[in-house]
Amino acid sequence: MTSGSRLRNGLLAVLTAVFVASGGQTPAQAAATSPDLGDFRLRHASNQDDLQSRVYELDGELPTVGVQELLDTANRTAVQSSDSGTCNPGATNSLPLHGTSYCFAGSDGGTVGEPPEWMPQGITTVADAQSDQRWGSKRAVLVSWYDKAPGDGGQSGGDADETKGCRVTFLDPDTLKYRHVLLVYPYQNSYQNPTYMSLRTSQTSEGESLHCGGMAWYGNYLYVADTARGFRVFDMRHIYDLGAATNGDTSDKYRIGRHDGVYYAHGYRYVMPEVNAWTTTVKRTGCLDGGGPNFSYVGLDRSGLDHLTTGEYCASTFADPDGDGVKDPDRMGRVARWPLDGAYGTPLLASDGYWYADAAYRLPQSNIQGAVSYNGRWYLNRSRGDQNNGVLYVTKPVTSSTGVLEIESAHRAAVGVEDLSHWPGTDRSAGDLWTVTEHEGKRMIYACPISELDSATRGGEICGLWPSPPA
Repeated sequence: MTSGSRLRNGLLAVLTAVFVASGGQTPAQAAATSPDLGDFRLRHASNQDDLQSRVYELDGELPTVGVQELLDTANRTAVQSSDSGTCNPGATNSLPLHGTSYCFAGSDGGTVGEPPEWMPQGITTVADAQSDQRWGSKRAVLVSWYDKAPGDGGQSGGDADETKGCRVTFLDPDTLKYRHVLLVYPYQNSYQNPTYMSLRTSQTSEGESLHCGGMAWYGNYLYVADTARGFRVFDMRHIYDLGAATNGDTSDKYRIGRHDGVYYAHGYRYVMPEVNAWTTTVKRTGCLDGGGPNFSYVGLDRSGLDHLTTGEYCASTFADPDGDGVKDPDRMGRVARWPLDGAYGTPLLASDGYWYADAAYRLPQSNIQGAVSYNGRWYLNRSRGDQNNGVLYVTKPVTSSTGVLEIESAHRAAVGVEDLSHWPGTDRSAGDLWTVTEHEGKRMIYACPISELDSATRGGEICGLWPSPPA
């Protein structure tokens, strides 16, 4: 560390003590600047018409299935917690949880010490999709996963080496049955036939699996985060059943797309093609203090005009580039709110045809993996590695369209917490915050009742108050 850094740290330590003693903000917090709303602008993808055309052609090749029927044919069974011990104590470091938890079956849960093939990331529910919280007669919780290919430190040997992109789990919390659906990218092959490939960062054979770090189900549409671009969009009316298709194959785990007139999907029965995309128009700078944002996670806020919420994951090493324990508050990430048209389940566009965020805020901490707003407050999930409990932050209410979020309270979270989704009560009460954890052997879906976050009797539990969480 340089002498200048030592001097700076010494001054910051003195000033911090003064600010904290007086109940004010630290110098690092006070120095944060509000995001520029002009950095948050999206446009239709240039290949929008092609995507929709390919999907319509696939409709003529393969039978479609609805969400209710999909859930009725679910082939796996989750485990639900029966008491406060949760369905997976390893996911909470044995801390209790007075709330709902679900665990995946078999290999979906992963094994500690073994390289994972699939990593859970995003979460959304039927409460995002429909204000009456039903899809027909069904309820559902959806989880996105990305294929952690060998180049990312994953499996080696067998079909696990295939780059499978992203999948979405449809879980019926009433029956505990669930089913995976493979997300795919439609295109036309060299014979001008409609086909598809796995979701990739760039839609070529060299592209890595898309991260699918967050998603929100709104009306018929599923909005999936594309970190470097914006959103990939899918449609619940276009889910194809290869098991019911006369030209479908569900046994071959290596092939995907159309081969000699037969459609494959790495052994998956159901596939869901991309129908649209939204792309940032501002040069992306990642976690720097300006420019186009990353799209790391997604949520939905129904507490006023409906909005998608998005945010950036910025690691502590990026926020503290000097490694001296002093974080740059303008390098910890941003969140934004994007208005929606509830009549159609689509973006609410400006007169110039662009989709603008109407609010954006600087995050108060690094390593935020999920965020959602509700009634003016933001709820933020912070991960702390694969061994330590994460933190759920609740911010002070915000009323301006830009600014810097301030933490009002902190709460214990499970290990490896990811995306957040808000499920309000049917009686218009605050309801629950849902999330999913990612690490192998420590995976779990669980919910935190918002009304009980500040309960004085649950401080040592998951979702309970954590007055002094680790930095």
